[in-house]
Amino acid sequence: MSTQHAEAASGNGARDLRIAIIGAGPGGLCAAIRLRQSGFENFTVLEKSGGVGGTWYHNRYPGCACDIQSELYSFSFEINTTWTRPYARQPEILSYMEHCAEKYGVLPHCRFNDAVKSARWDDDSAAWTLTTESGAEVEADVVISALGMFNDVPLPGIEGLDSFEGTTIHSARWDWDHDLAGETVGVIGSAASAVQLVPEIALEVGHLQVFQRTANWVLPKEDEPYTPEEMAARQADPGIVVARRDELFEQVDTGMAFKDPNRRAEMEALGVRALEEVADPELRAKLTPTHMWGCKRPLFHNEYYATYNRPNVELVTDAIERITPKGVLTADGTERVMDTMVLATGFSTTKYLSAIEVIGRGGLDIEDAWNDGATAYMGITTTGFPNLFMLYGPNTNNGSIITMIEYQVEYALAHIQRLASQRLAWVDVKAEPMAQYNEWVQEGIAGIEPWHASCNGYYRSPSGRIVTQWPHNMTTFKDQTAAIDEDAYEAAALAD
Repeated sequence: MSTQHAEAASGNGARDLRIAIIGAGPGGLCAAIRLRQSGFENFTVLEKSGGVGGTWYHNRYPGCACDIQSELYSFSFEINTTWTRPYARQPEILSYMEHCAEKYGVLPHCRFNDAVKSARWDDDSAAWTLTTESGAEVEADVVISALGMFNDVPLPGIEGLDSFEGTTIHSARWDWDHDLAGETVGVIGSAASAVQLVPEIALEVGHLQVFQRTANWVLPKEDEPYTPEEMAARQADPGIVVARRDELFEQVDTGMAFKDPNRRAEMEALGVRALEEVADPELRAKLTPTHMWGCKRPLFHNEYYATYNRPNVELVTDAIERITPKGVLTADGTERVMDTMVLATGFSTTKYLSAIEVIGRGGLDIEDAWNDGATAYMGITTTGFPNLFMLYGPNTNNGSIITMIEYQVEYALAHIQRLASQRLAWVDVKAEPMAQYNEWVQEGIAGIEPWHASCNGYYRSPSGRIVTQWPHNMTTFKDQTAAIDEDAYEAAALAD
């Protein structure tokens, strides 16, 4: 425990801040752990689900896995020597998150099954009031939002969706009680979740129809499970895992494949070779992307293309006209009948904190503040919303998000320590520094060709501005957030 927070605990004058964390996913867990390690115990983690893990709690569809190597998709302070393969599947990742929550004493601070509905700042009391779905209210001096990108689960705006008489399952809310064996199943969507679940369910369904609007690049990955000997060695010597983690960090941090046209060409060549697994030339052509690699979220899987060689799998590229009680009517006039419809349509990735109602200084609604798209200083603080810190916020998506979250947590923690030690009522980023920072970020984004090839709704807000991507490497972000610039912030002393 640092000196200033030991003093706070003994009551020598530093603020005993009330802190609310929204979300118990990787960001919320990291924040809670680092708060405890820094001497802050007066905090509550508000989580809408029944346990920790965030997207790894909710996303349980068949084949769900991480798309960055396990060693790097884990906290630097809790090295995991028990991964069973290079790219961990959902059950392993969730188990790891649960382990971290228990080991570091976070669970007693968690309130599960009570989603935050709104957060409102009161100028007079200089505090936040969070209202949950149950109607409960939580007052906090500081709010850490760990909602991230993968929070809001939208239904596709397809006419007649509610009329379908069969079973409908969203990939982000998988129903394991429903047996697909022998059924005719339609999967709407062909991006990240579909690429992972299609090869799995193709093995058990009677007939599988995959509705593809746009072909995606799906590259192979080195994902052979570790042998018993390798696992034993990794557990006996954690240094093996640390060395691999360092190696992966260097590869990801210096690769920046989106920027390098030669590297992009290599990625596309890998994709073309992967497509050779599709035996039917006509089918292969339909699965071949027409956009450059990186224009859409990169996808990785070793069995996706081969799945289309199965006699029970059909690729449908005709546009969907509407959903009928029996299935899907496509633009060619064909009604494709099915027992179960799987909506592999992902998340609203550009809403961030505006997925809930948030009211800041002077009654400012975050929807109005972000009418041109989500924006923040360092991706963490946004003007008009004091003592509010976002994790996996606007323009922070690149590399390993777990690593990026750790940097964000340290930045937020520095502000929280300042609020406590200097007895400040609030801090709020000034408009001009935030605007200058975001101009610099957008300049970086402007130099990355694939992100401007008009095919990436994943990255763009409705205004057209890219609000998800970080255009530099992780080390640059770490350097940017290594210390707080007090001149970039307004601050108010706590009234006696």
